[in-house]
Amino acid sequence: MFKSVFKYTLFLMLMMLMPSGLAAQMKQLSQAKDYLKTGKNLDKAESLIRSLLADSAQKDNLKAWQMLVETLKTQYEQGNEKMYLKQKYDTLSFFVTTRKLFEAAESADSVDAKPDNNGHVKTKYRERNSQYLKTIMPNIFYGGLYFINKKDYETAYKYFNHFISLPALPLYKDLKLKADDNMRISAAYWTMYCGFKLNSAEMILKYDELAEKDTSQLAFVWQYKAEAYSLIHDMPRYVGLLQEGFDKYPKFPFFFPRLMEYFDDTNQLDSALALADRAIDVDSTSHFYRYAKSSVLLNMGRYEECLDICKQLISENGNLADAYYNAGLAYFNMAVELDKNRQSSRQMRQKTLKYYREALPYLEKYREMAPDRKDNWMSPLYTIYLNLNMGKKFDEIDKIRYEYKRNNK
Repeated sequence: MFKSVFKYTLFLMLMMLMPSGLAAQMKQLSQAKDYLKTGKNLDKAESLIRSLLADSAQKDNLKAWQMLVETLKTQYEQGNEKMYLKQKYDTLSFFVTTRKLFEAAESADSVDAKPDNNGHVKTKYRERNSQYLKTIMPNIFYGGLYFINKKDYETAYKYFNHFISLPALPLYKDLKLKADDNMRISAAYWTMYCGFKLNSAEMILKYDELAEKDTSQLAFVWQYKAEAYSLIHDMPRYVGLLQEGFDKYPKFPFFFPRLMEYFDDTNQLDSALALADRAIDVDSTSHFYRYAKSSVLLNMGRYEECLDICKQLISENGNLADAYYNAGLAYFNMAVELDKNRQSSRQMRQKTLKYYREALPYLEKYREMAPDRKDNWMSPLYTIYLNLNMGKKFDEIDKIRYEYKRNNK
């Protein structure tokens, strides 16, 4: 009894001798320690300790840092137990607590590893903390997956980035973690995915070399890398990745259409045709590849070849609206080219009108199938109705053109 009273009296005397600010901080730490002992009000304990550490004079208080680690560890274990027992628990809170625990332990270690007055480093808590955290490291990775499922890609990226960085941090150096184990390779892939979703070239490219070690995801990795180079307008690398991707994965849906778009935009029609032929060699039954070739042939003015492909596509599938459009434009362009010749004979005029008549059903069918694509069918149909003296239809299309121009000024 005497000892107990003596200790309490000594504590009061020490508190009285301390500066008021320090005494209040000691009280904070003592209150947090009481919460930790009971396992209750842990959020309050965390708040008290963080408030103490926010003071510049206390930022290197190793005892406080380790108490924060223990507080978060207890929160984690309580949450983990509830999840194990399938009791009601907030999954979000679980993963947030997990990462806070790692961050606190890493911060504590940076204080623990500071050299003493003689320049020696002797850590007090590193082994204890690192051995414990080693057992729960996968939960940083799973936290990233959790946030991906929630479509919170920015937070997910932070979790995967943290997980990948663990082997390089001093706290874990004695664990000899592999920087390229399967889970970290998978995390690297997901950082690229997050960057892709956030349109961030920096995020996409940060771990691209690590992500490429997973050959099962390589097509997606190259897709995301290509998108990154497109974002930063590095066209040589962008096109190079598209070509490499198509060479390795010709059926993957990303590379072919973008290469075709690039060749079209840069007027490299011979390259576009060669690419279409290569794609057809891979899959001669593909409507998409053959339609793409018909578009190149149309742009090259090789109308008869374009028509042959379009008619074959339509015979195989009457629902391919774009095949009707290309066929109609092929006939229409043939008519326009003849019509440009002001010195044309009566015979040439009849041939011109014949091409307009042959274009008509294809373009009307396209209009029926794609009524909202006025920018595609409006002008050619206007010209056809005018040349074929189709009064009522011409009046209708003329009205449509007028409304369209007025609404798109």
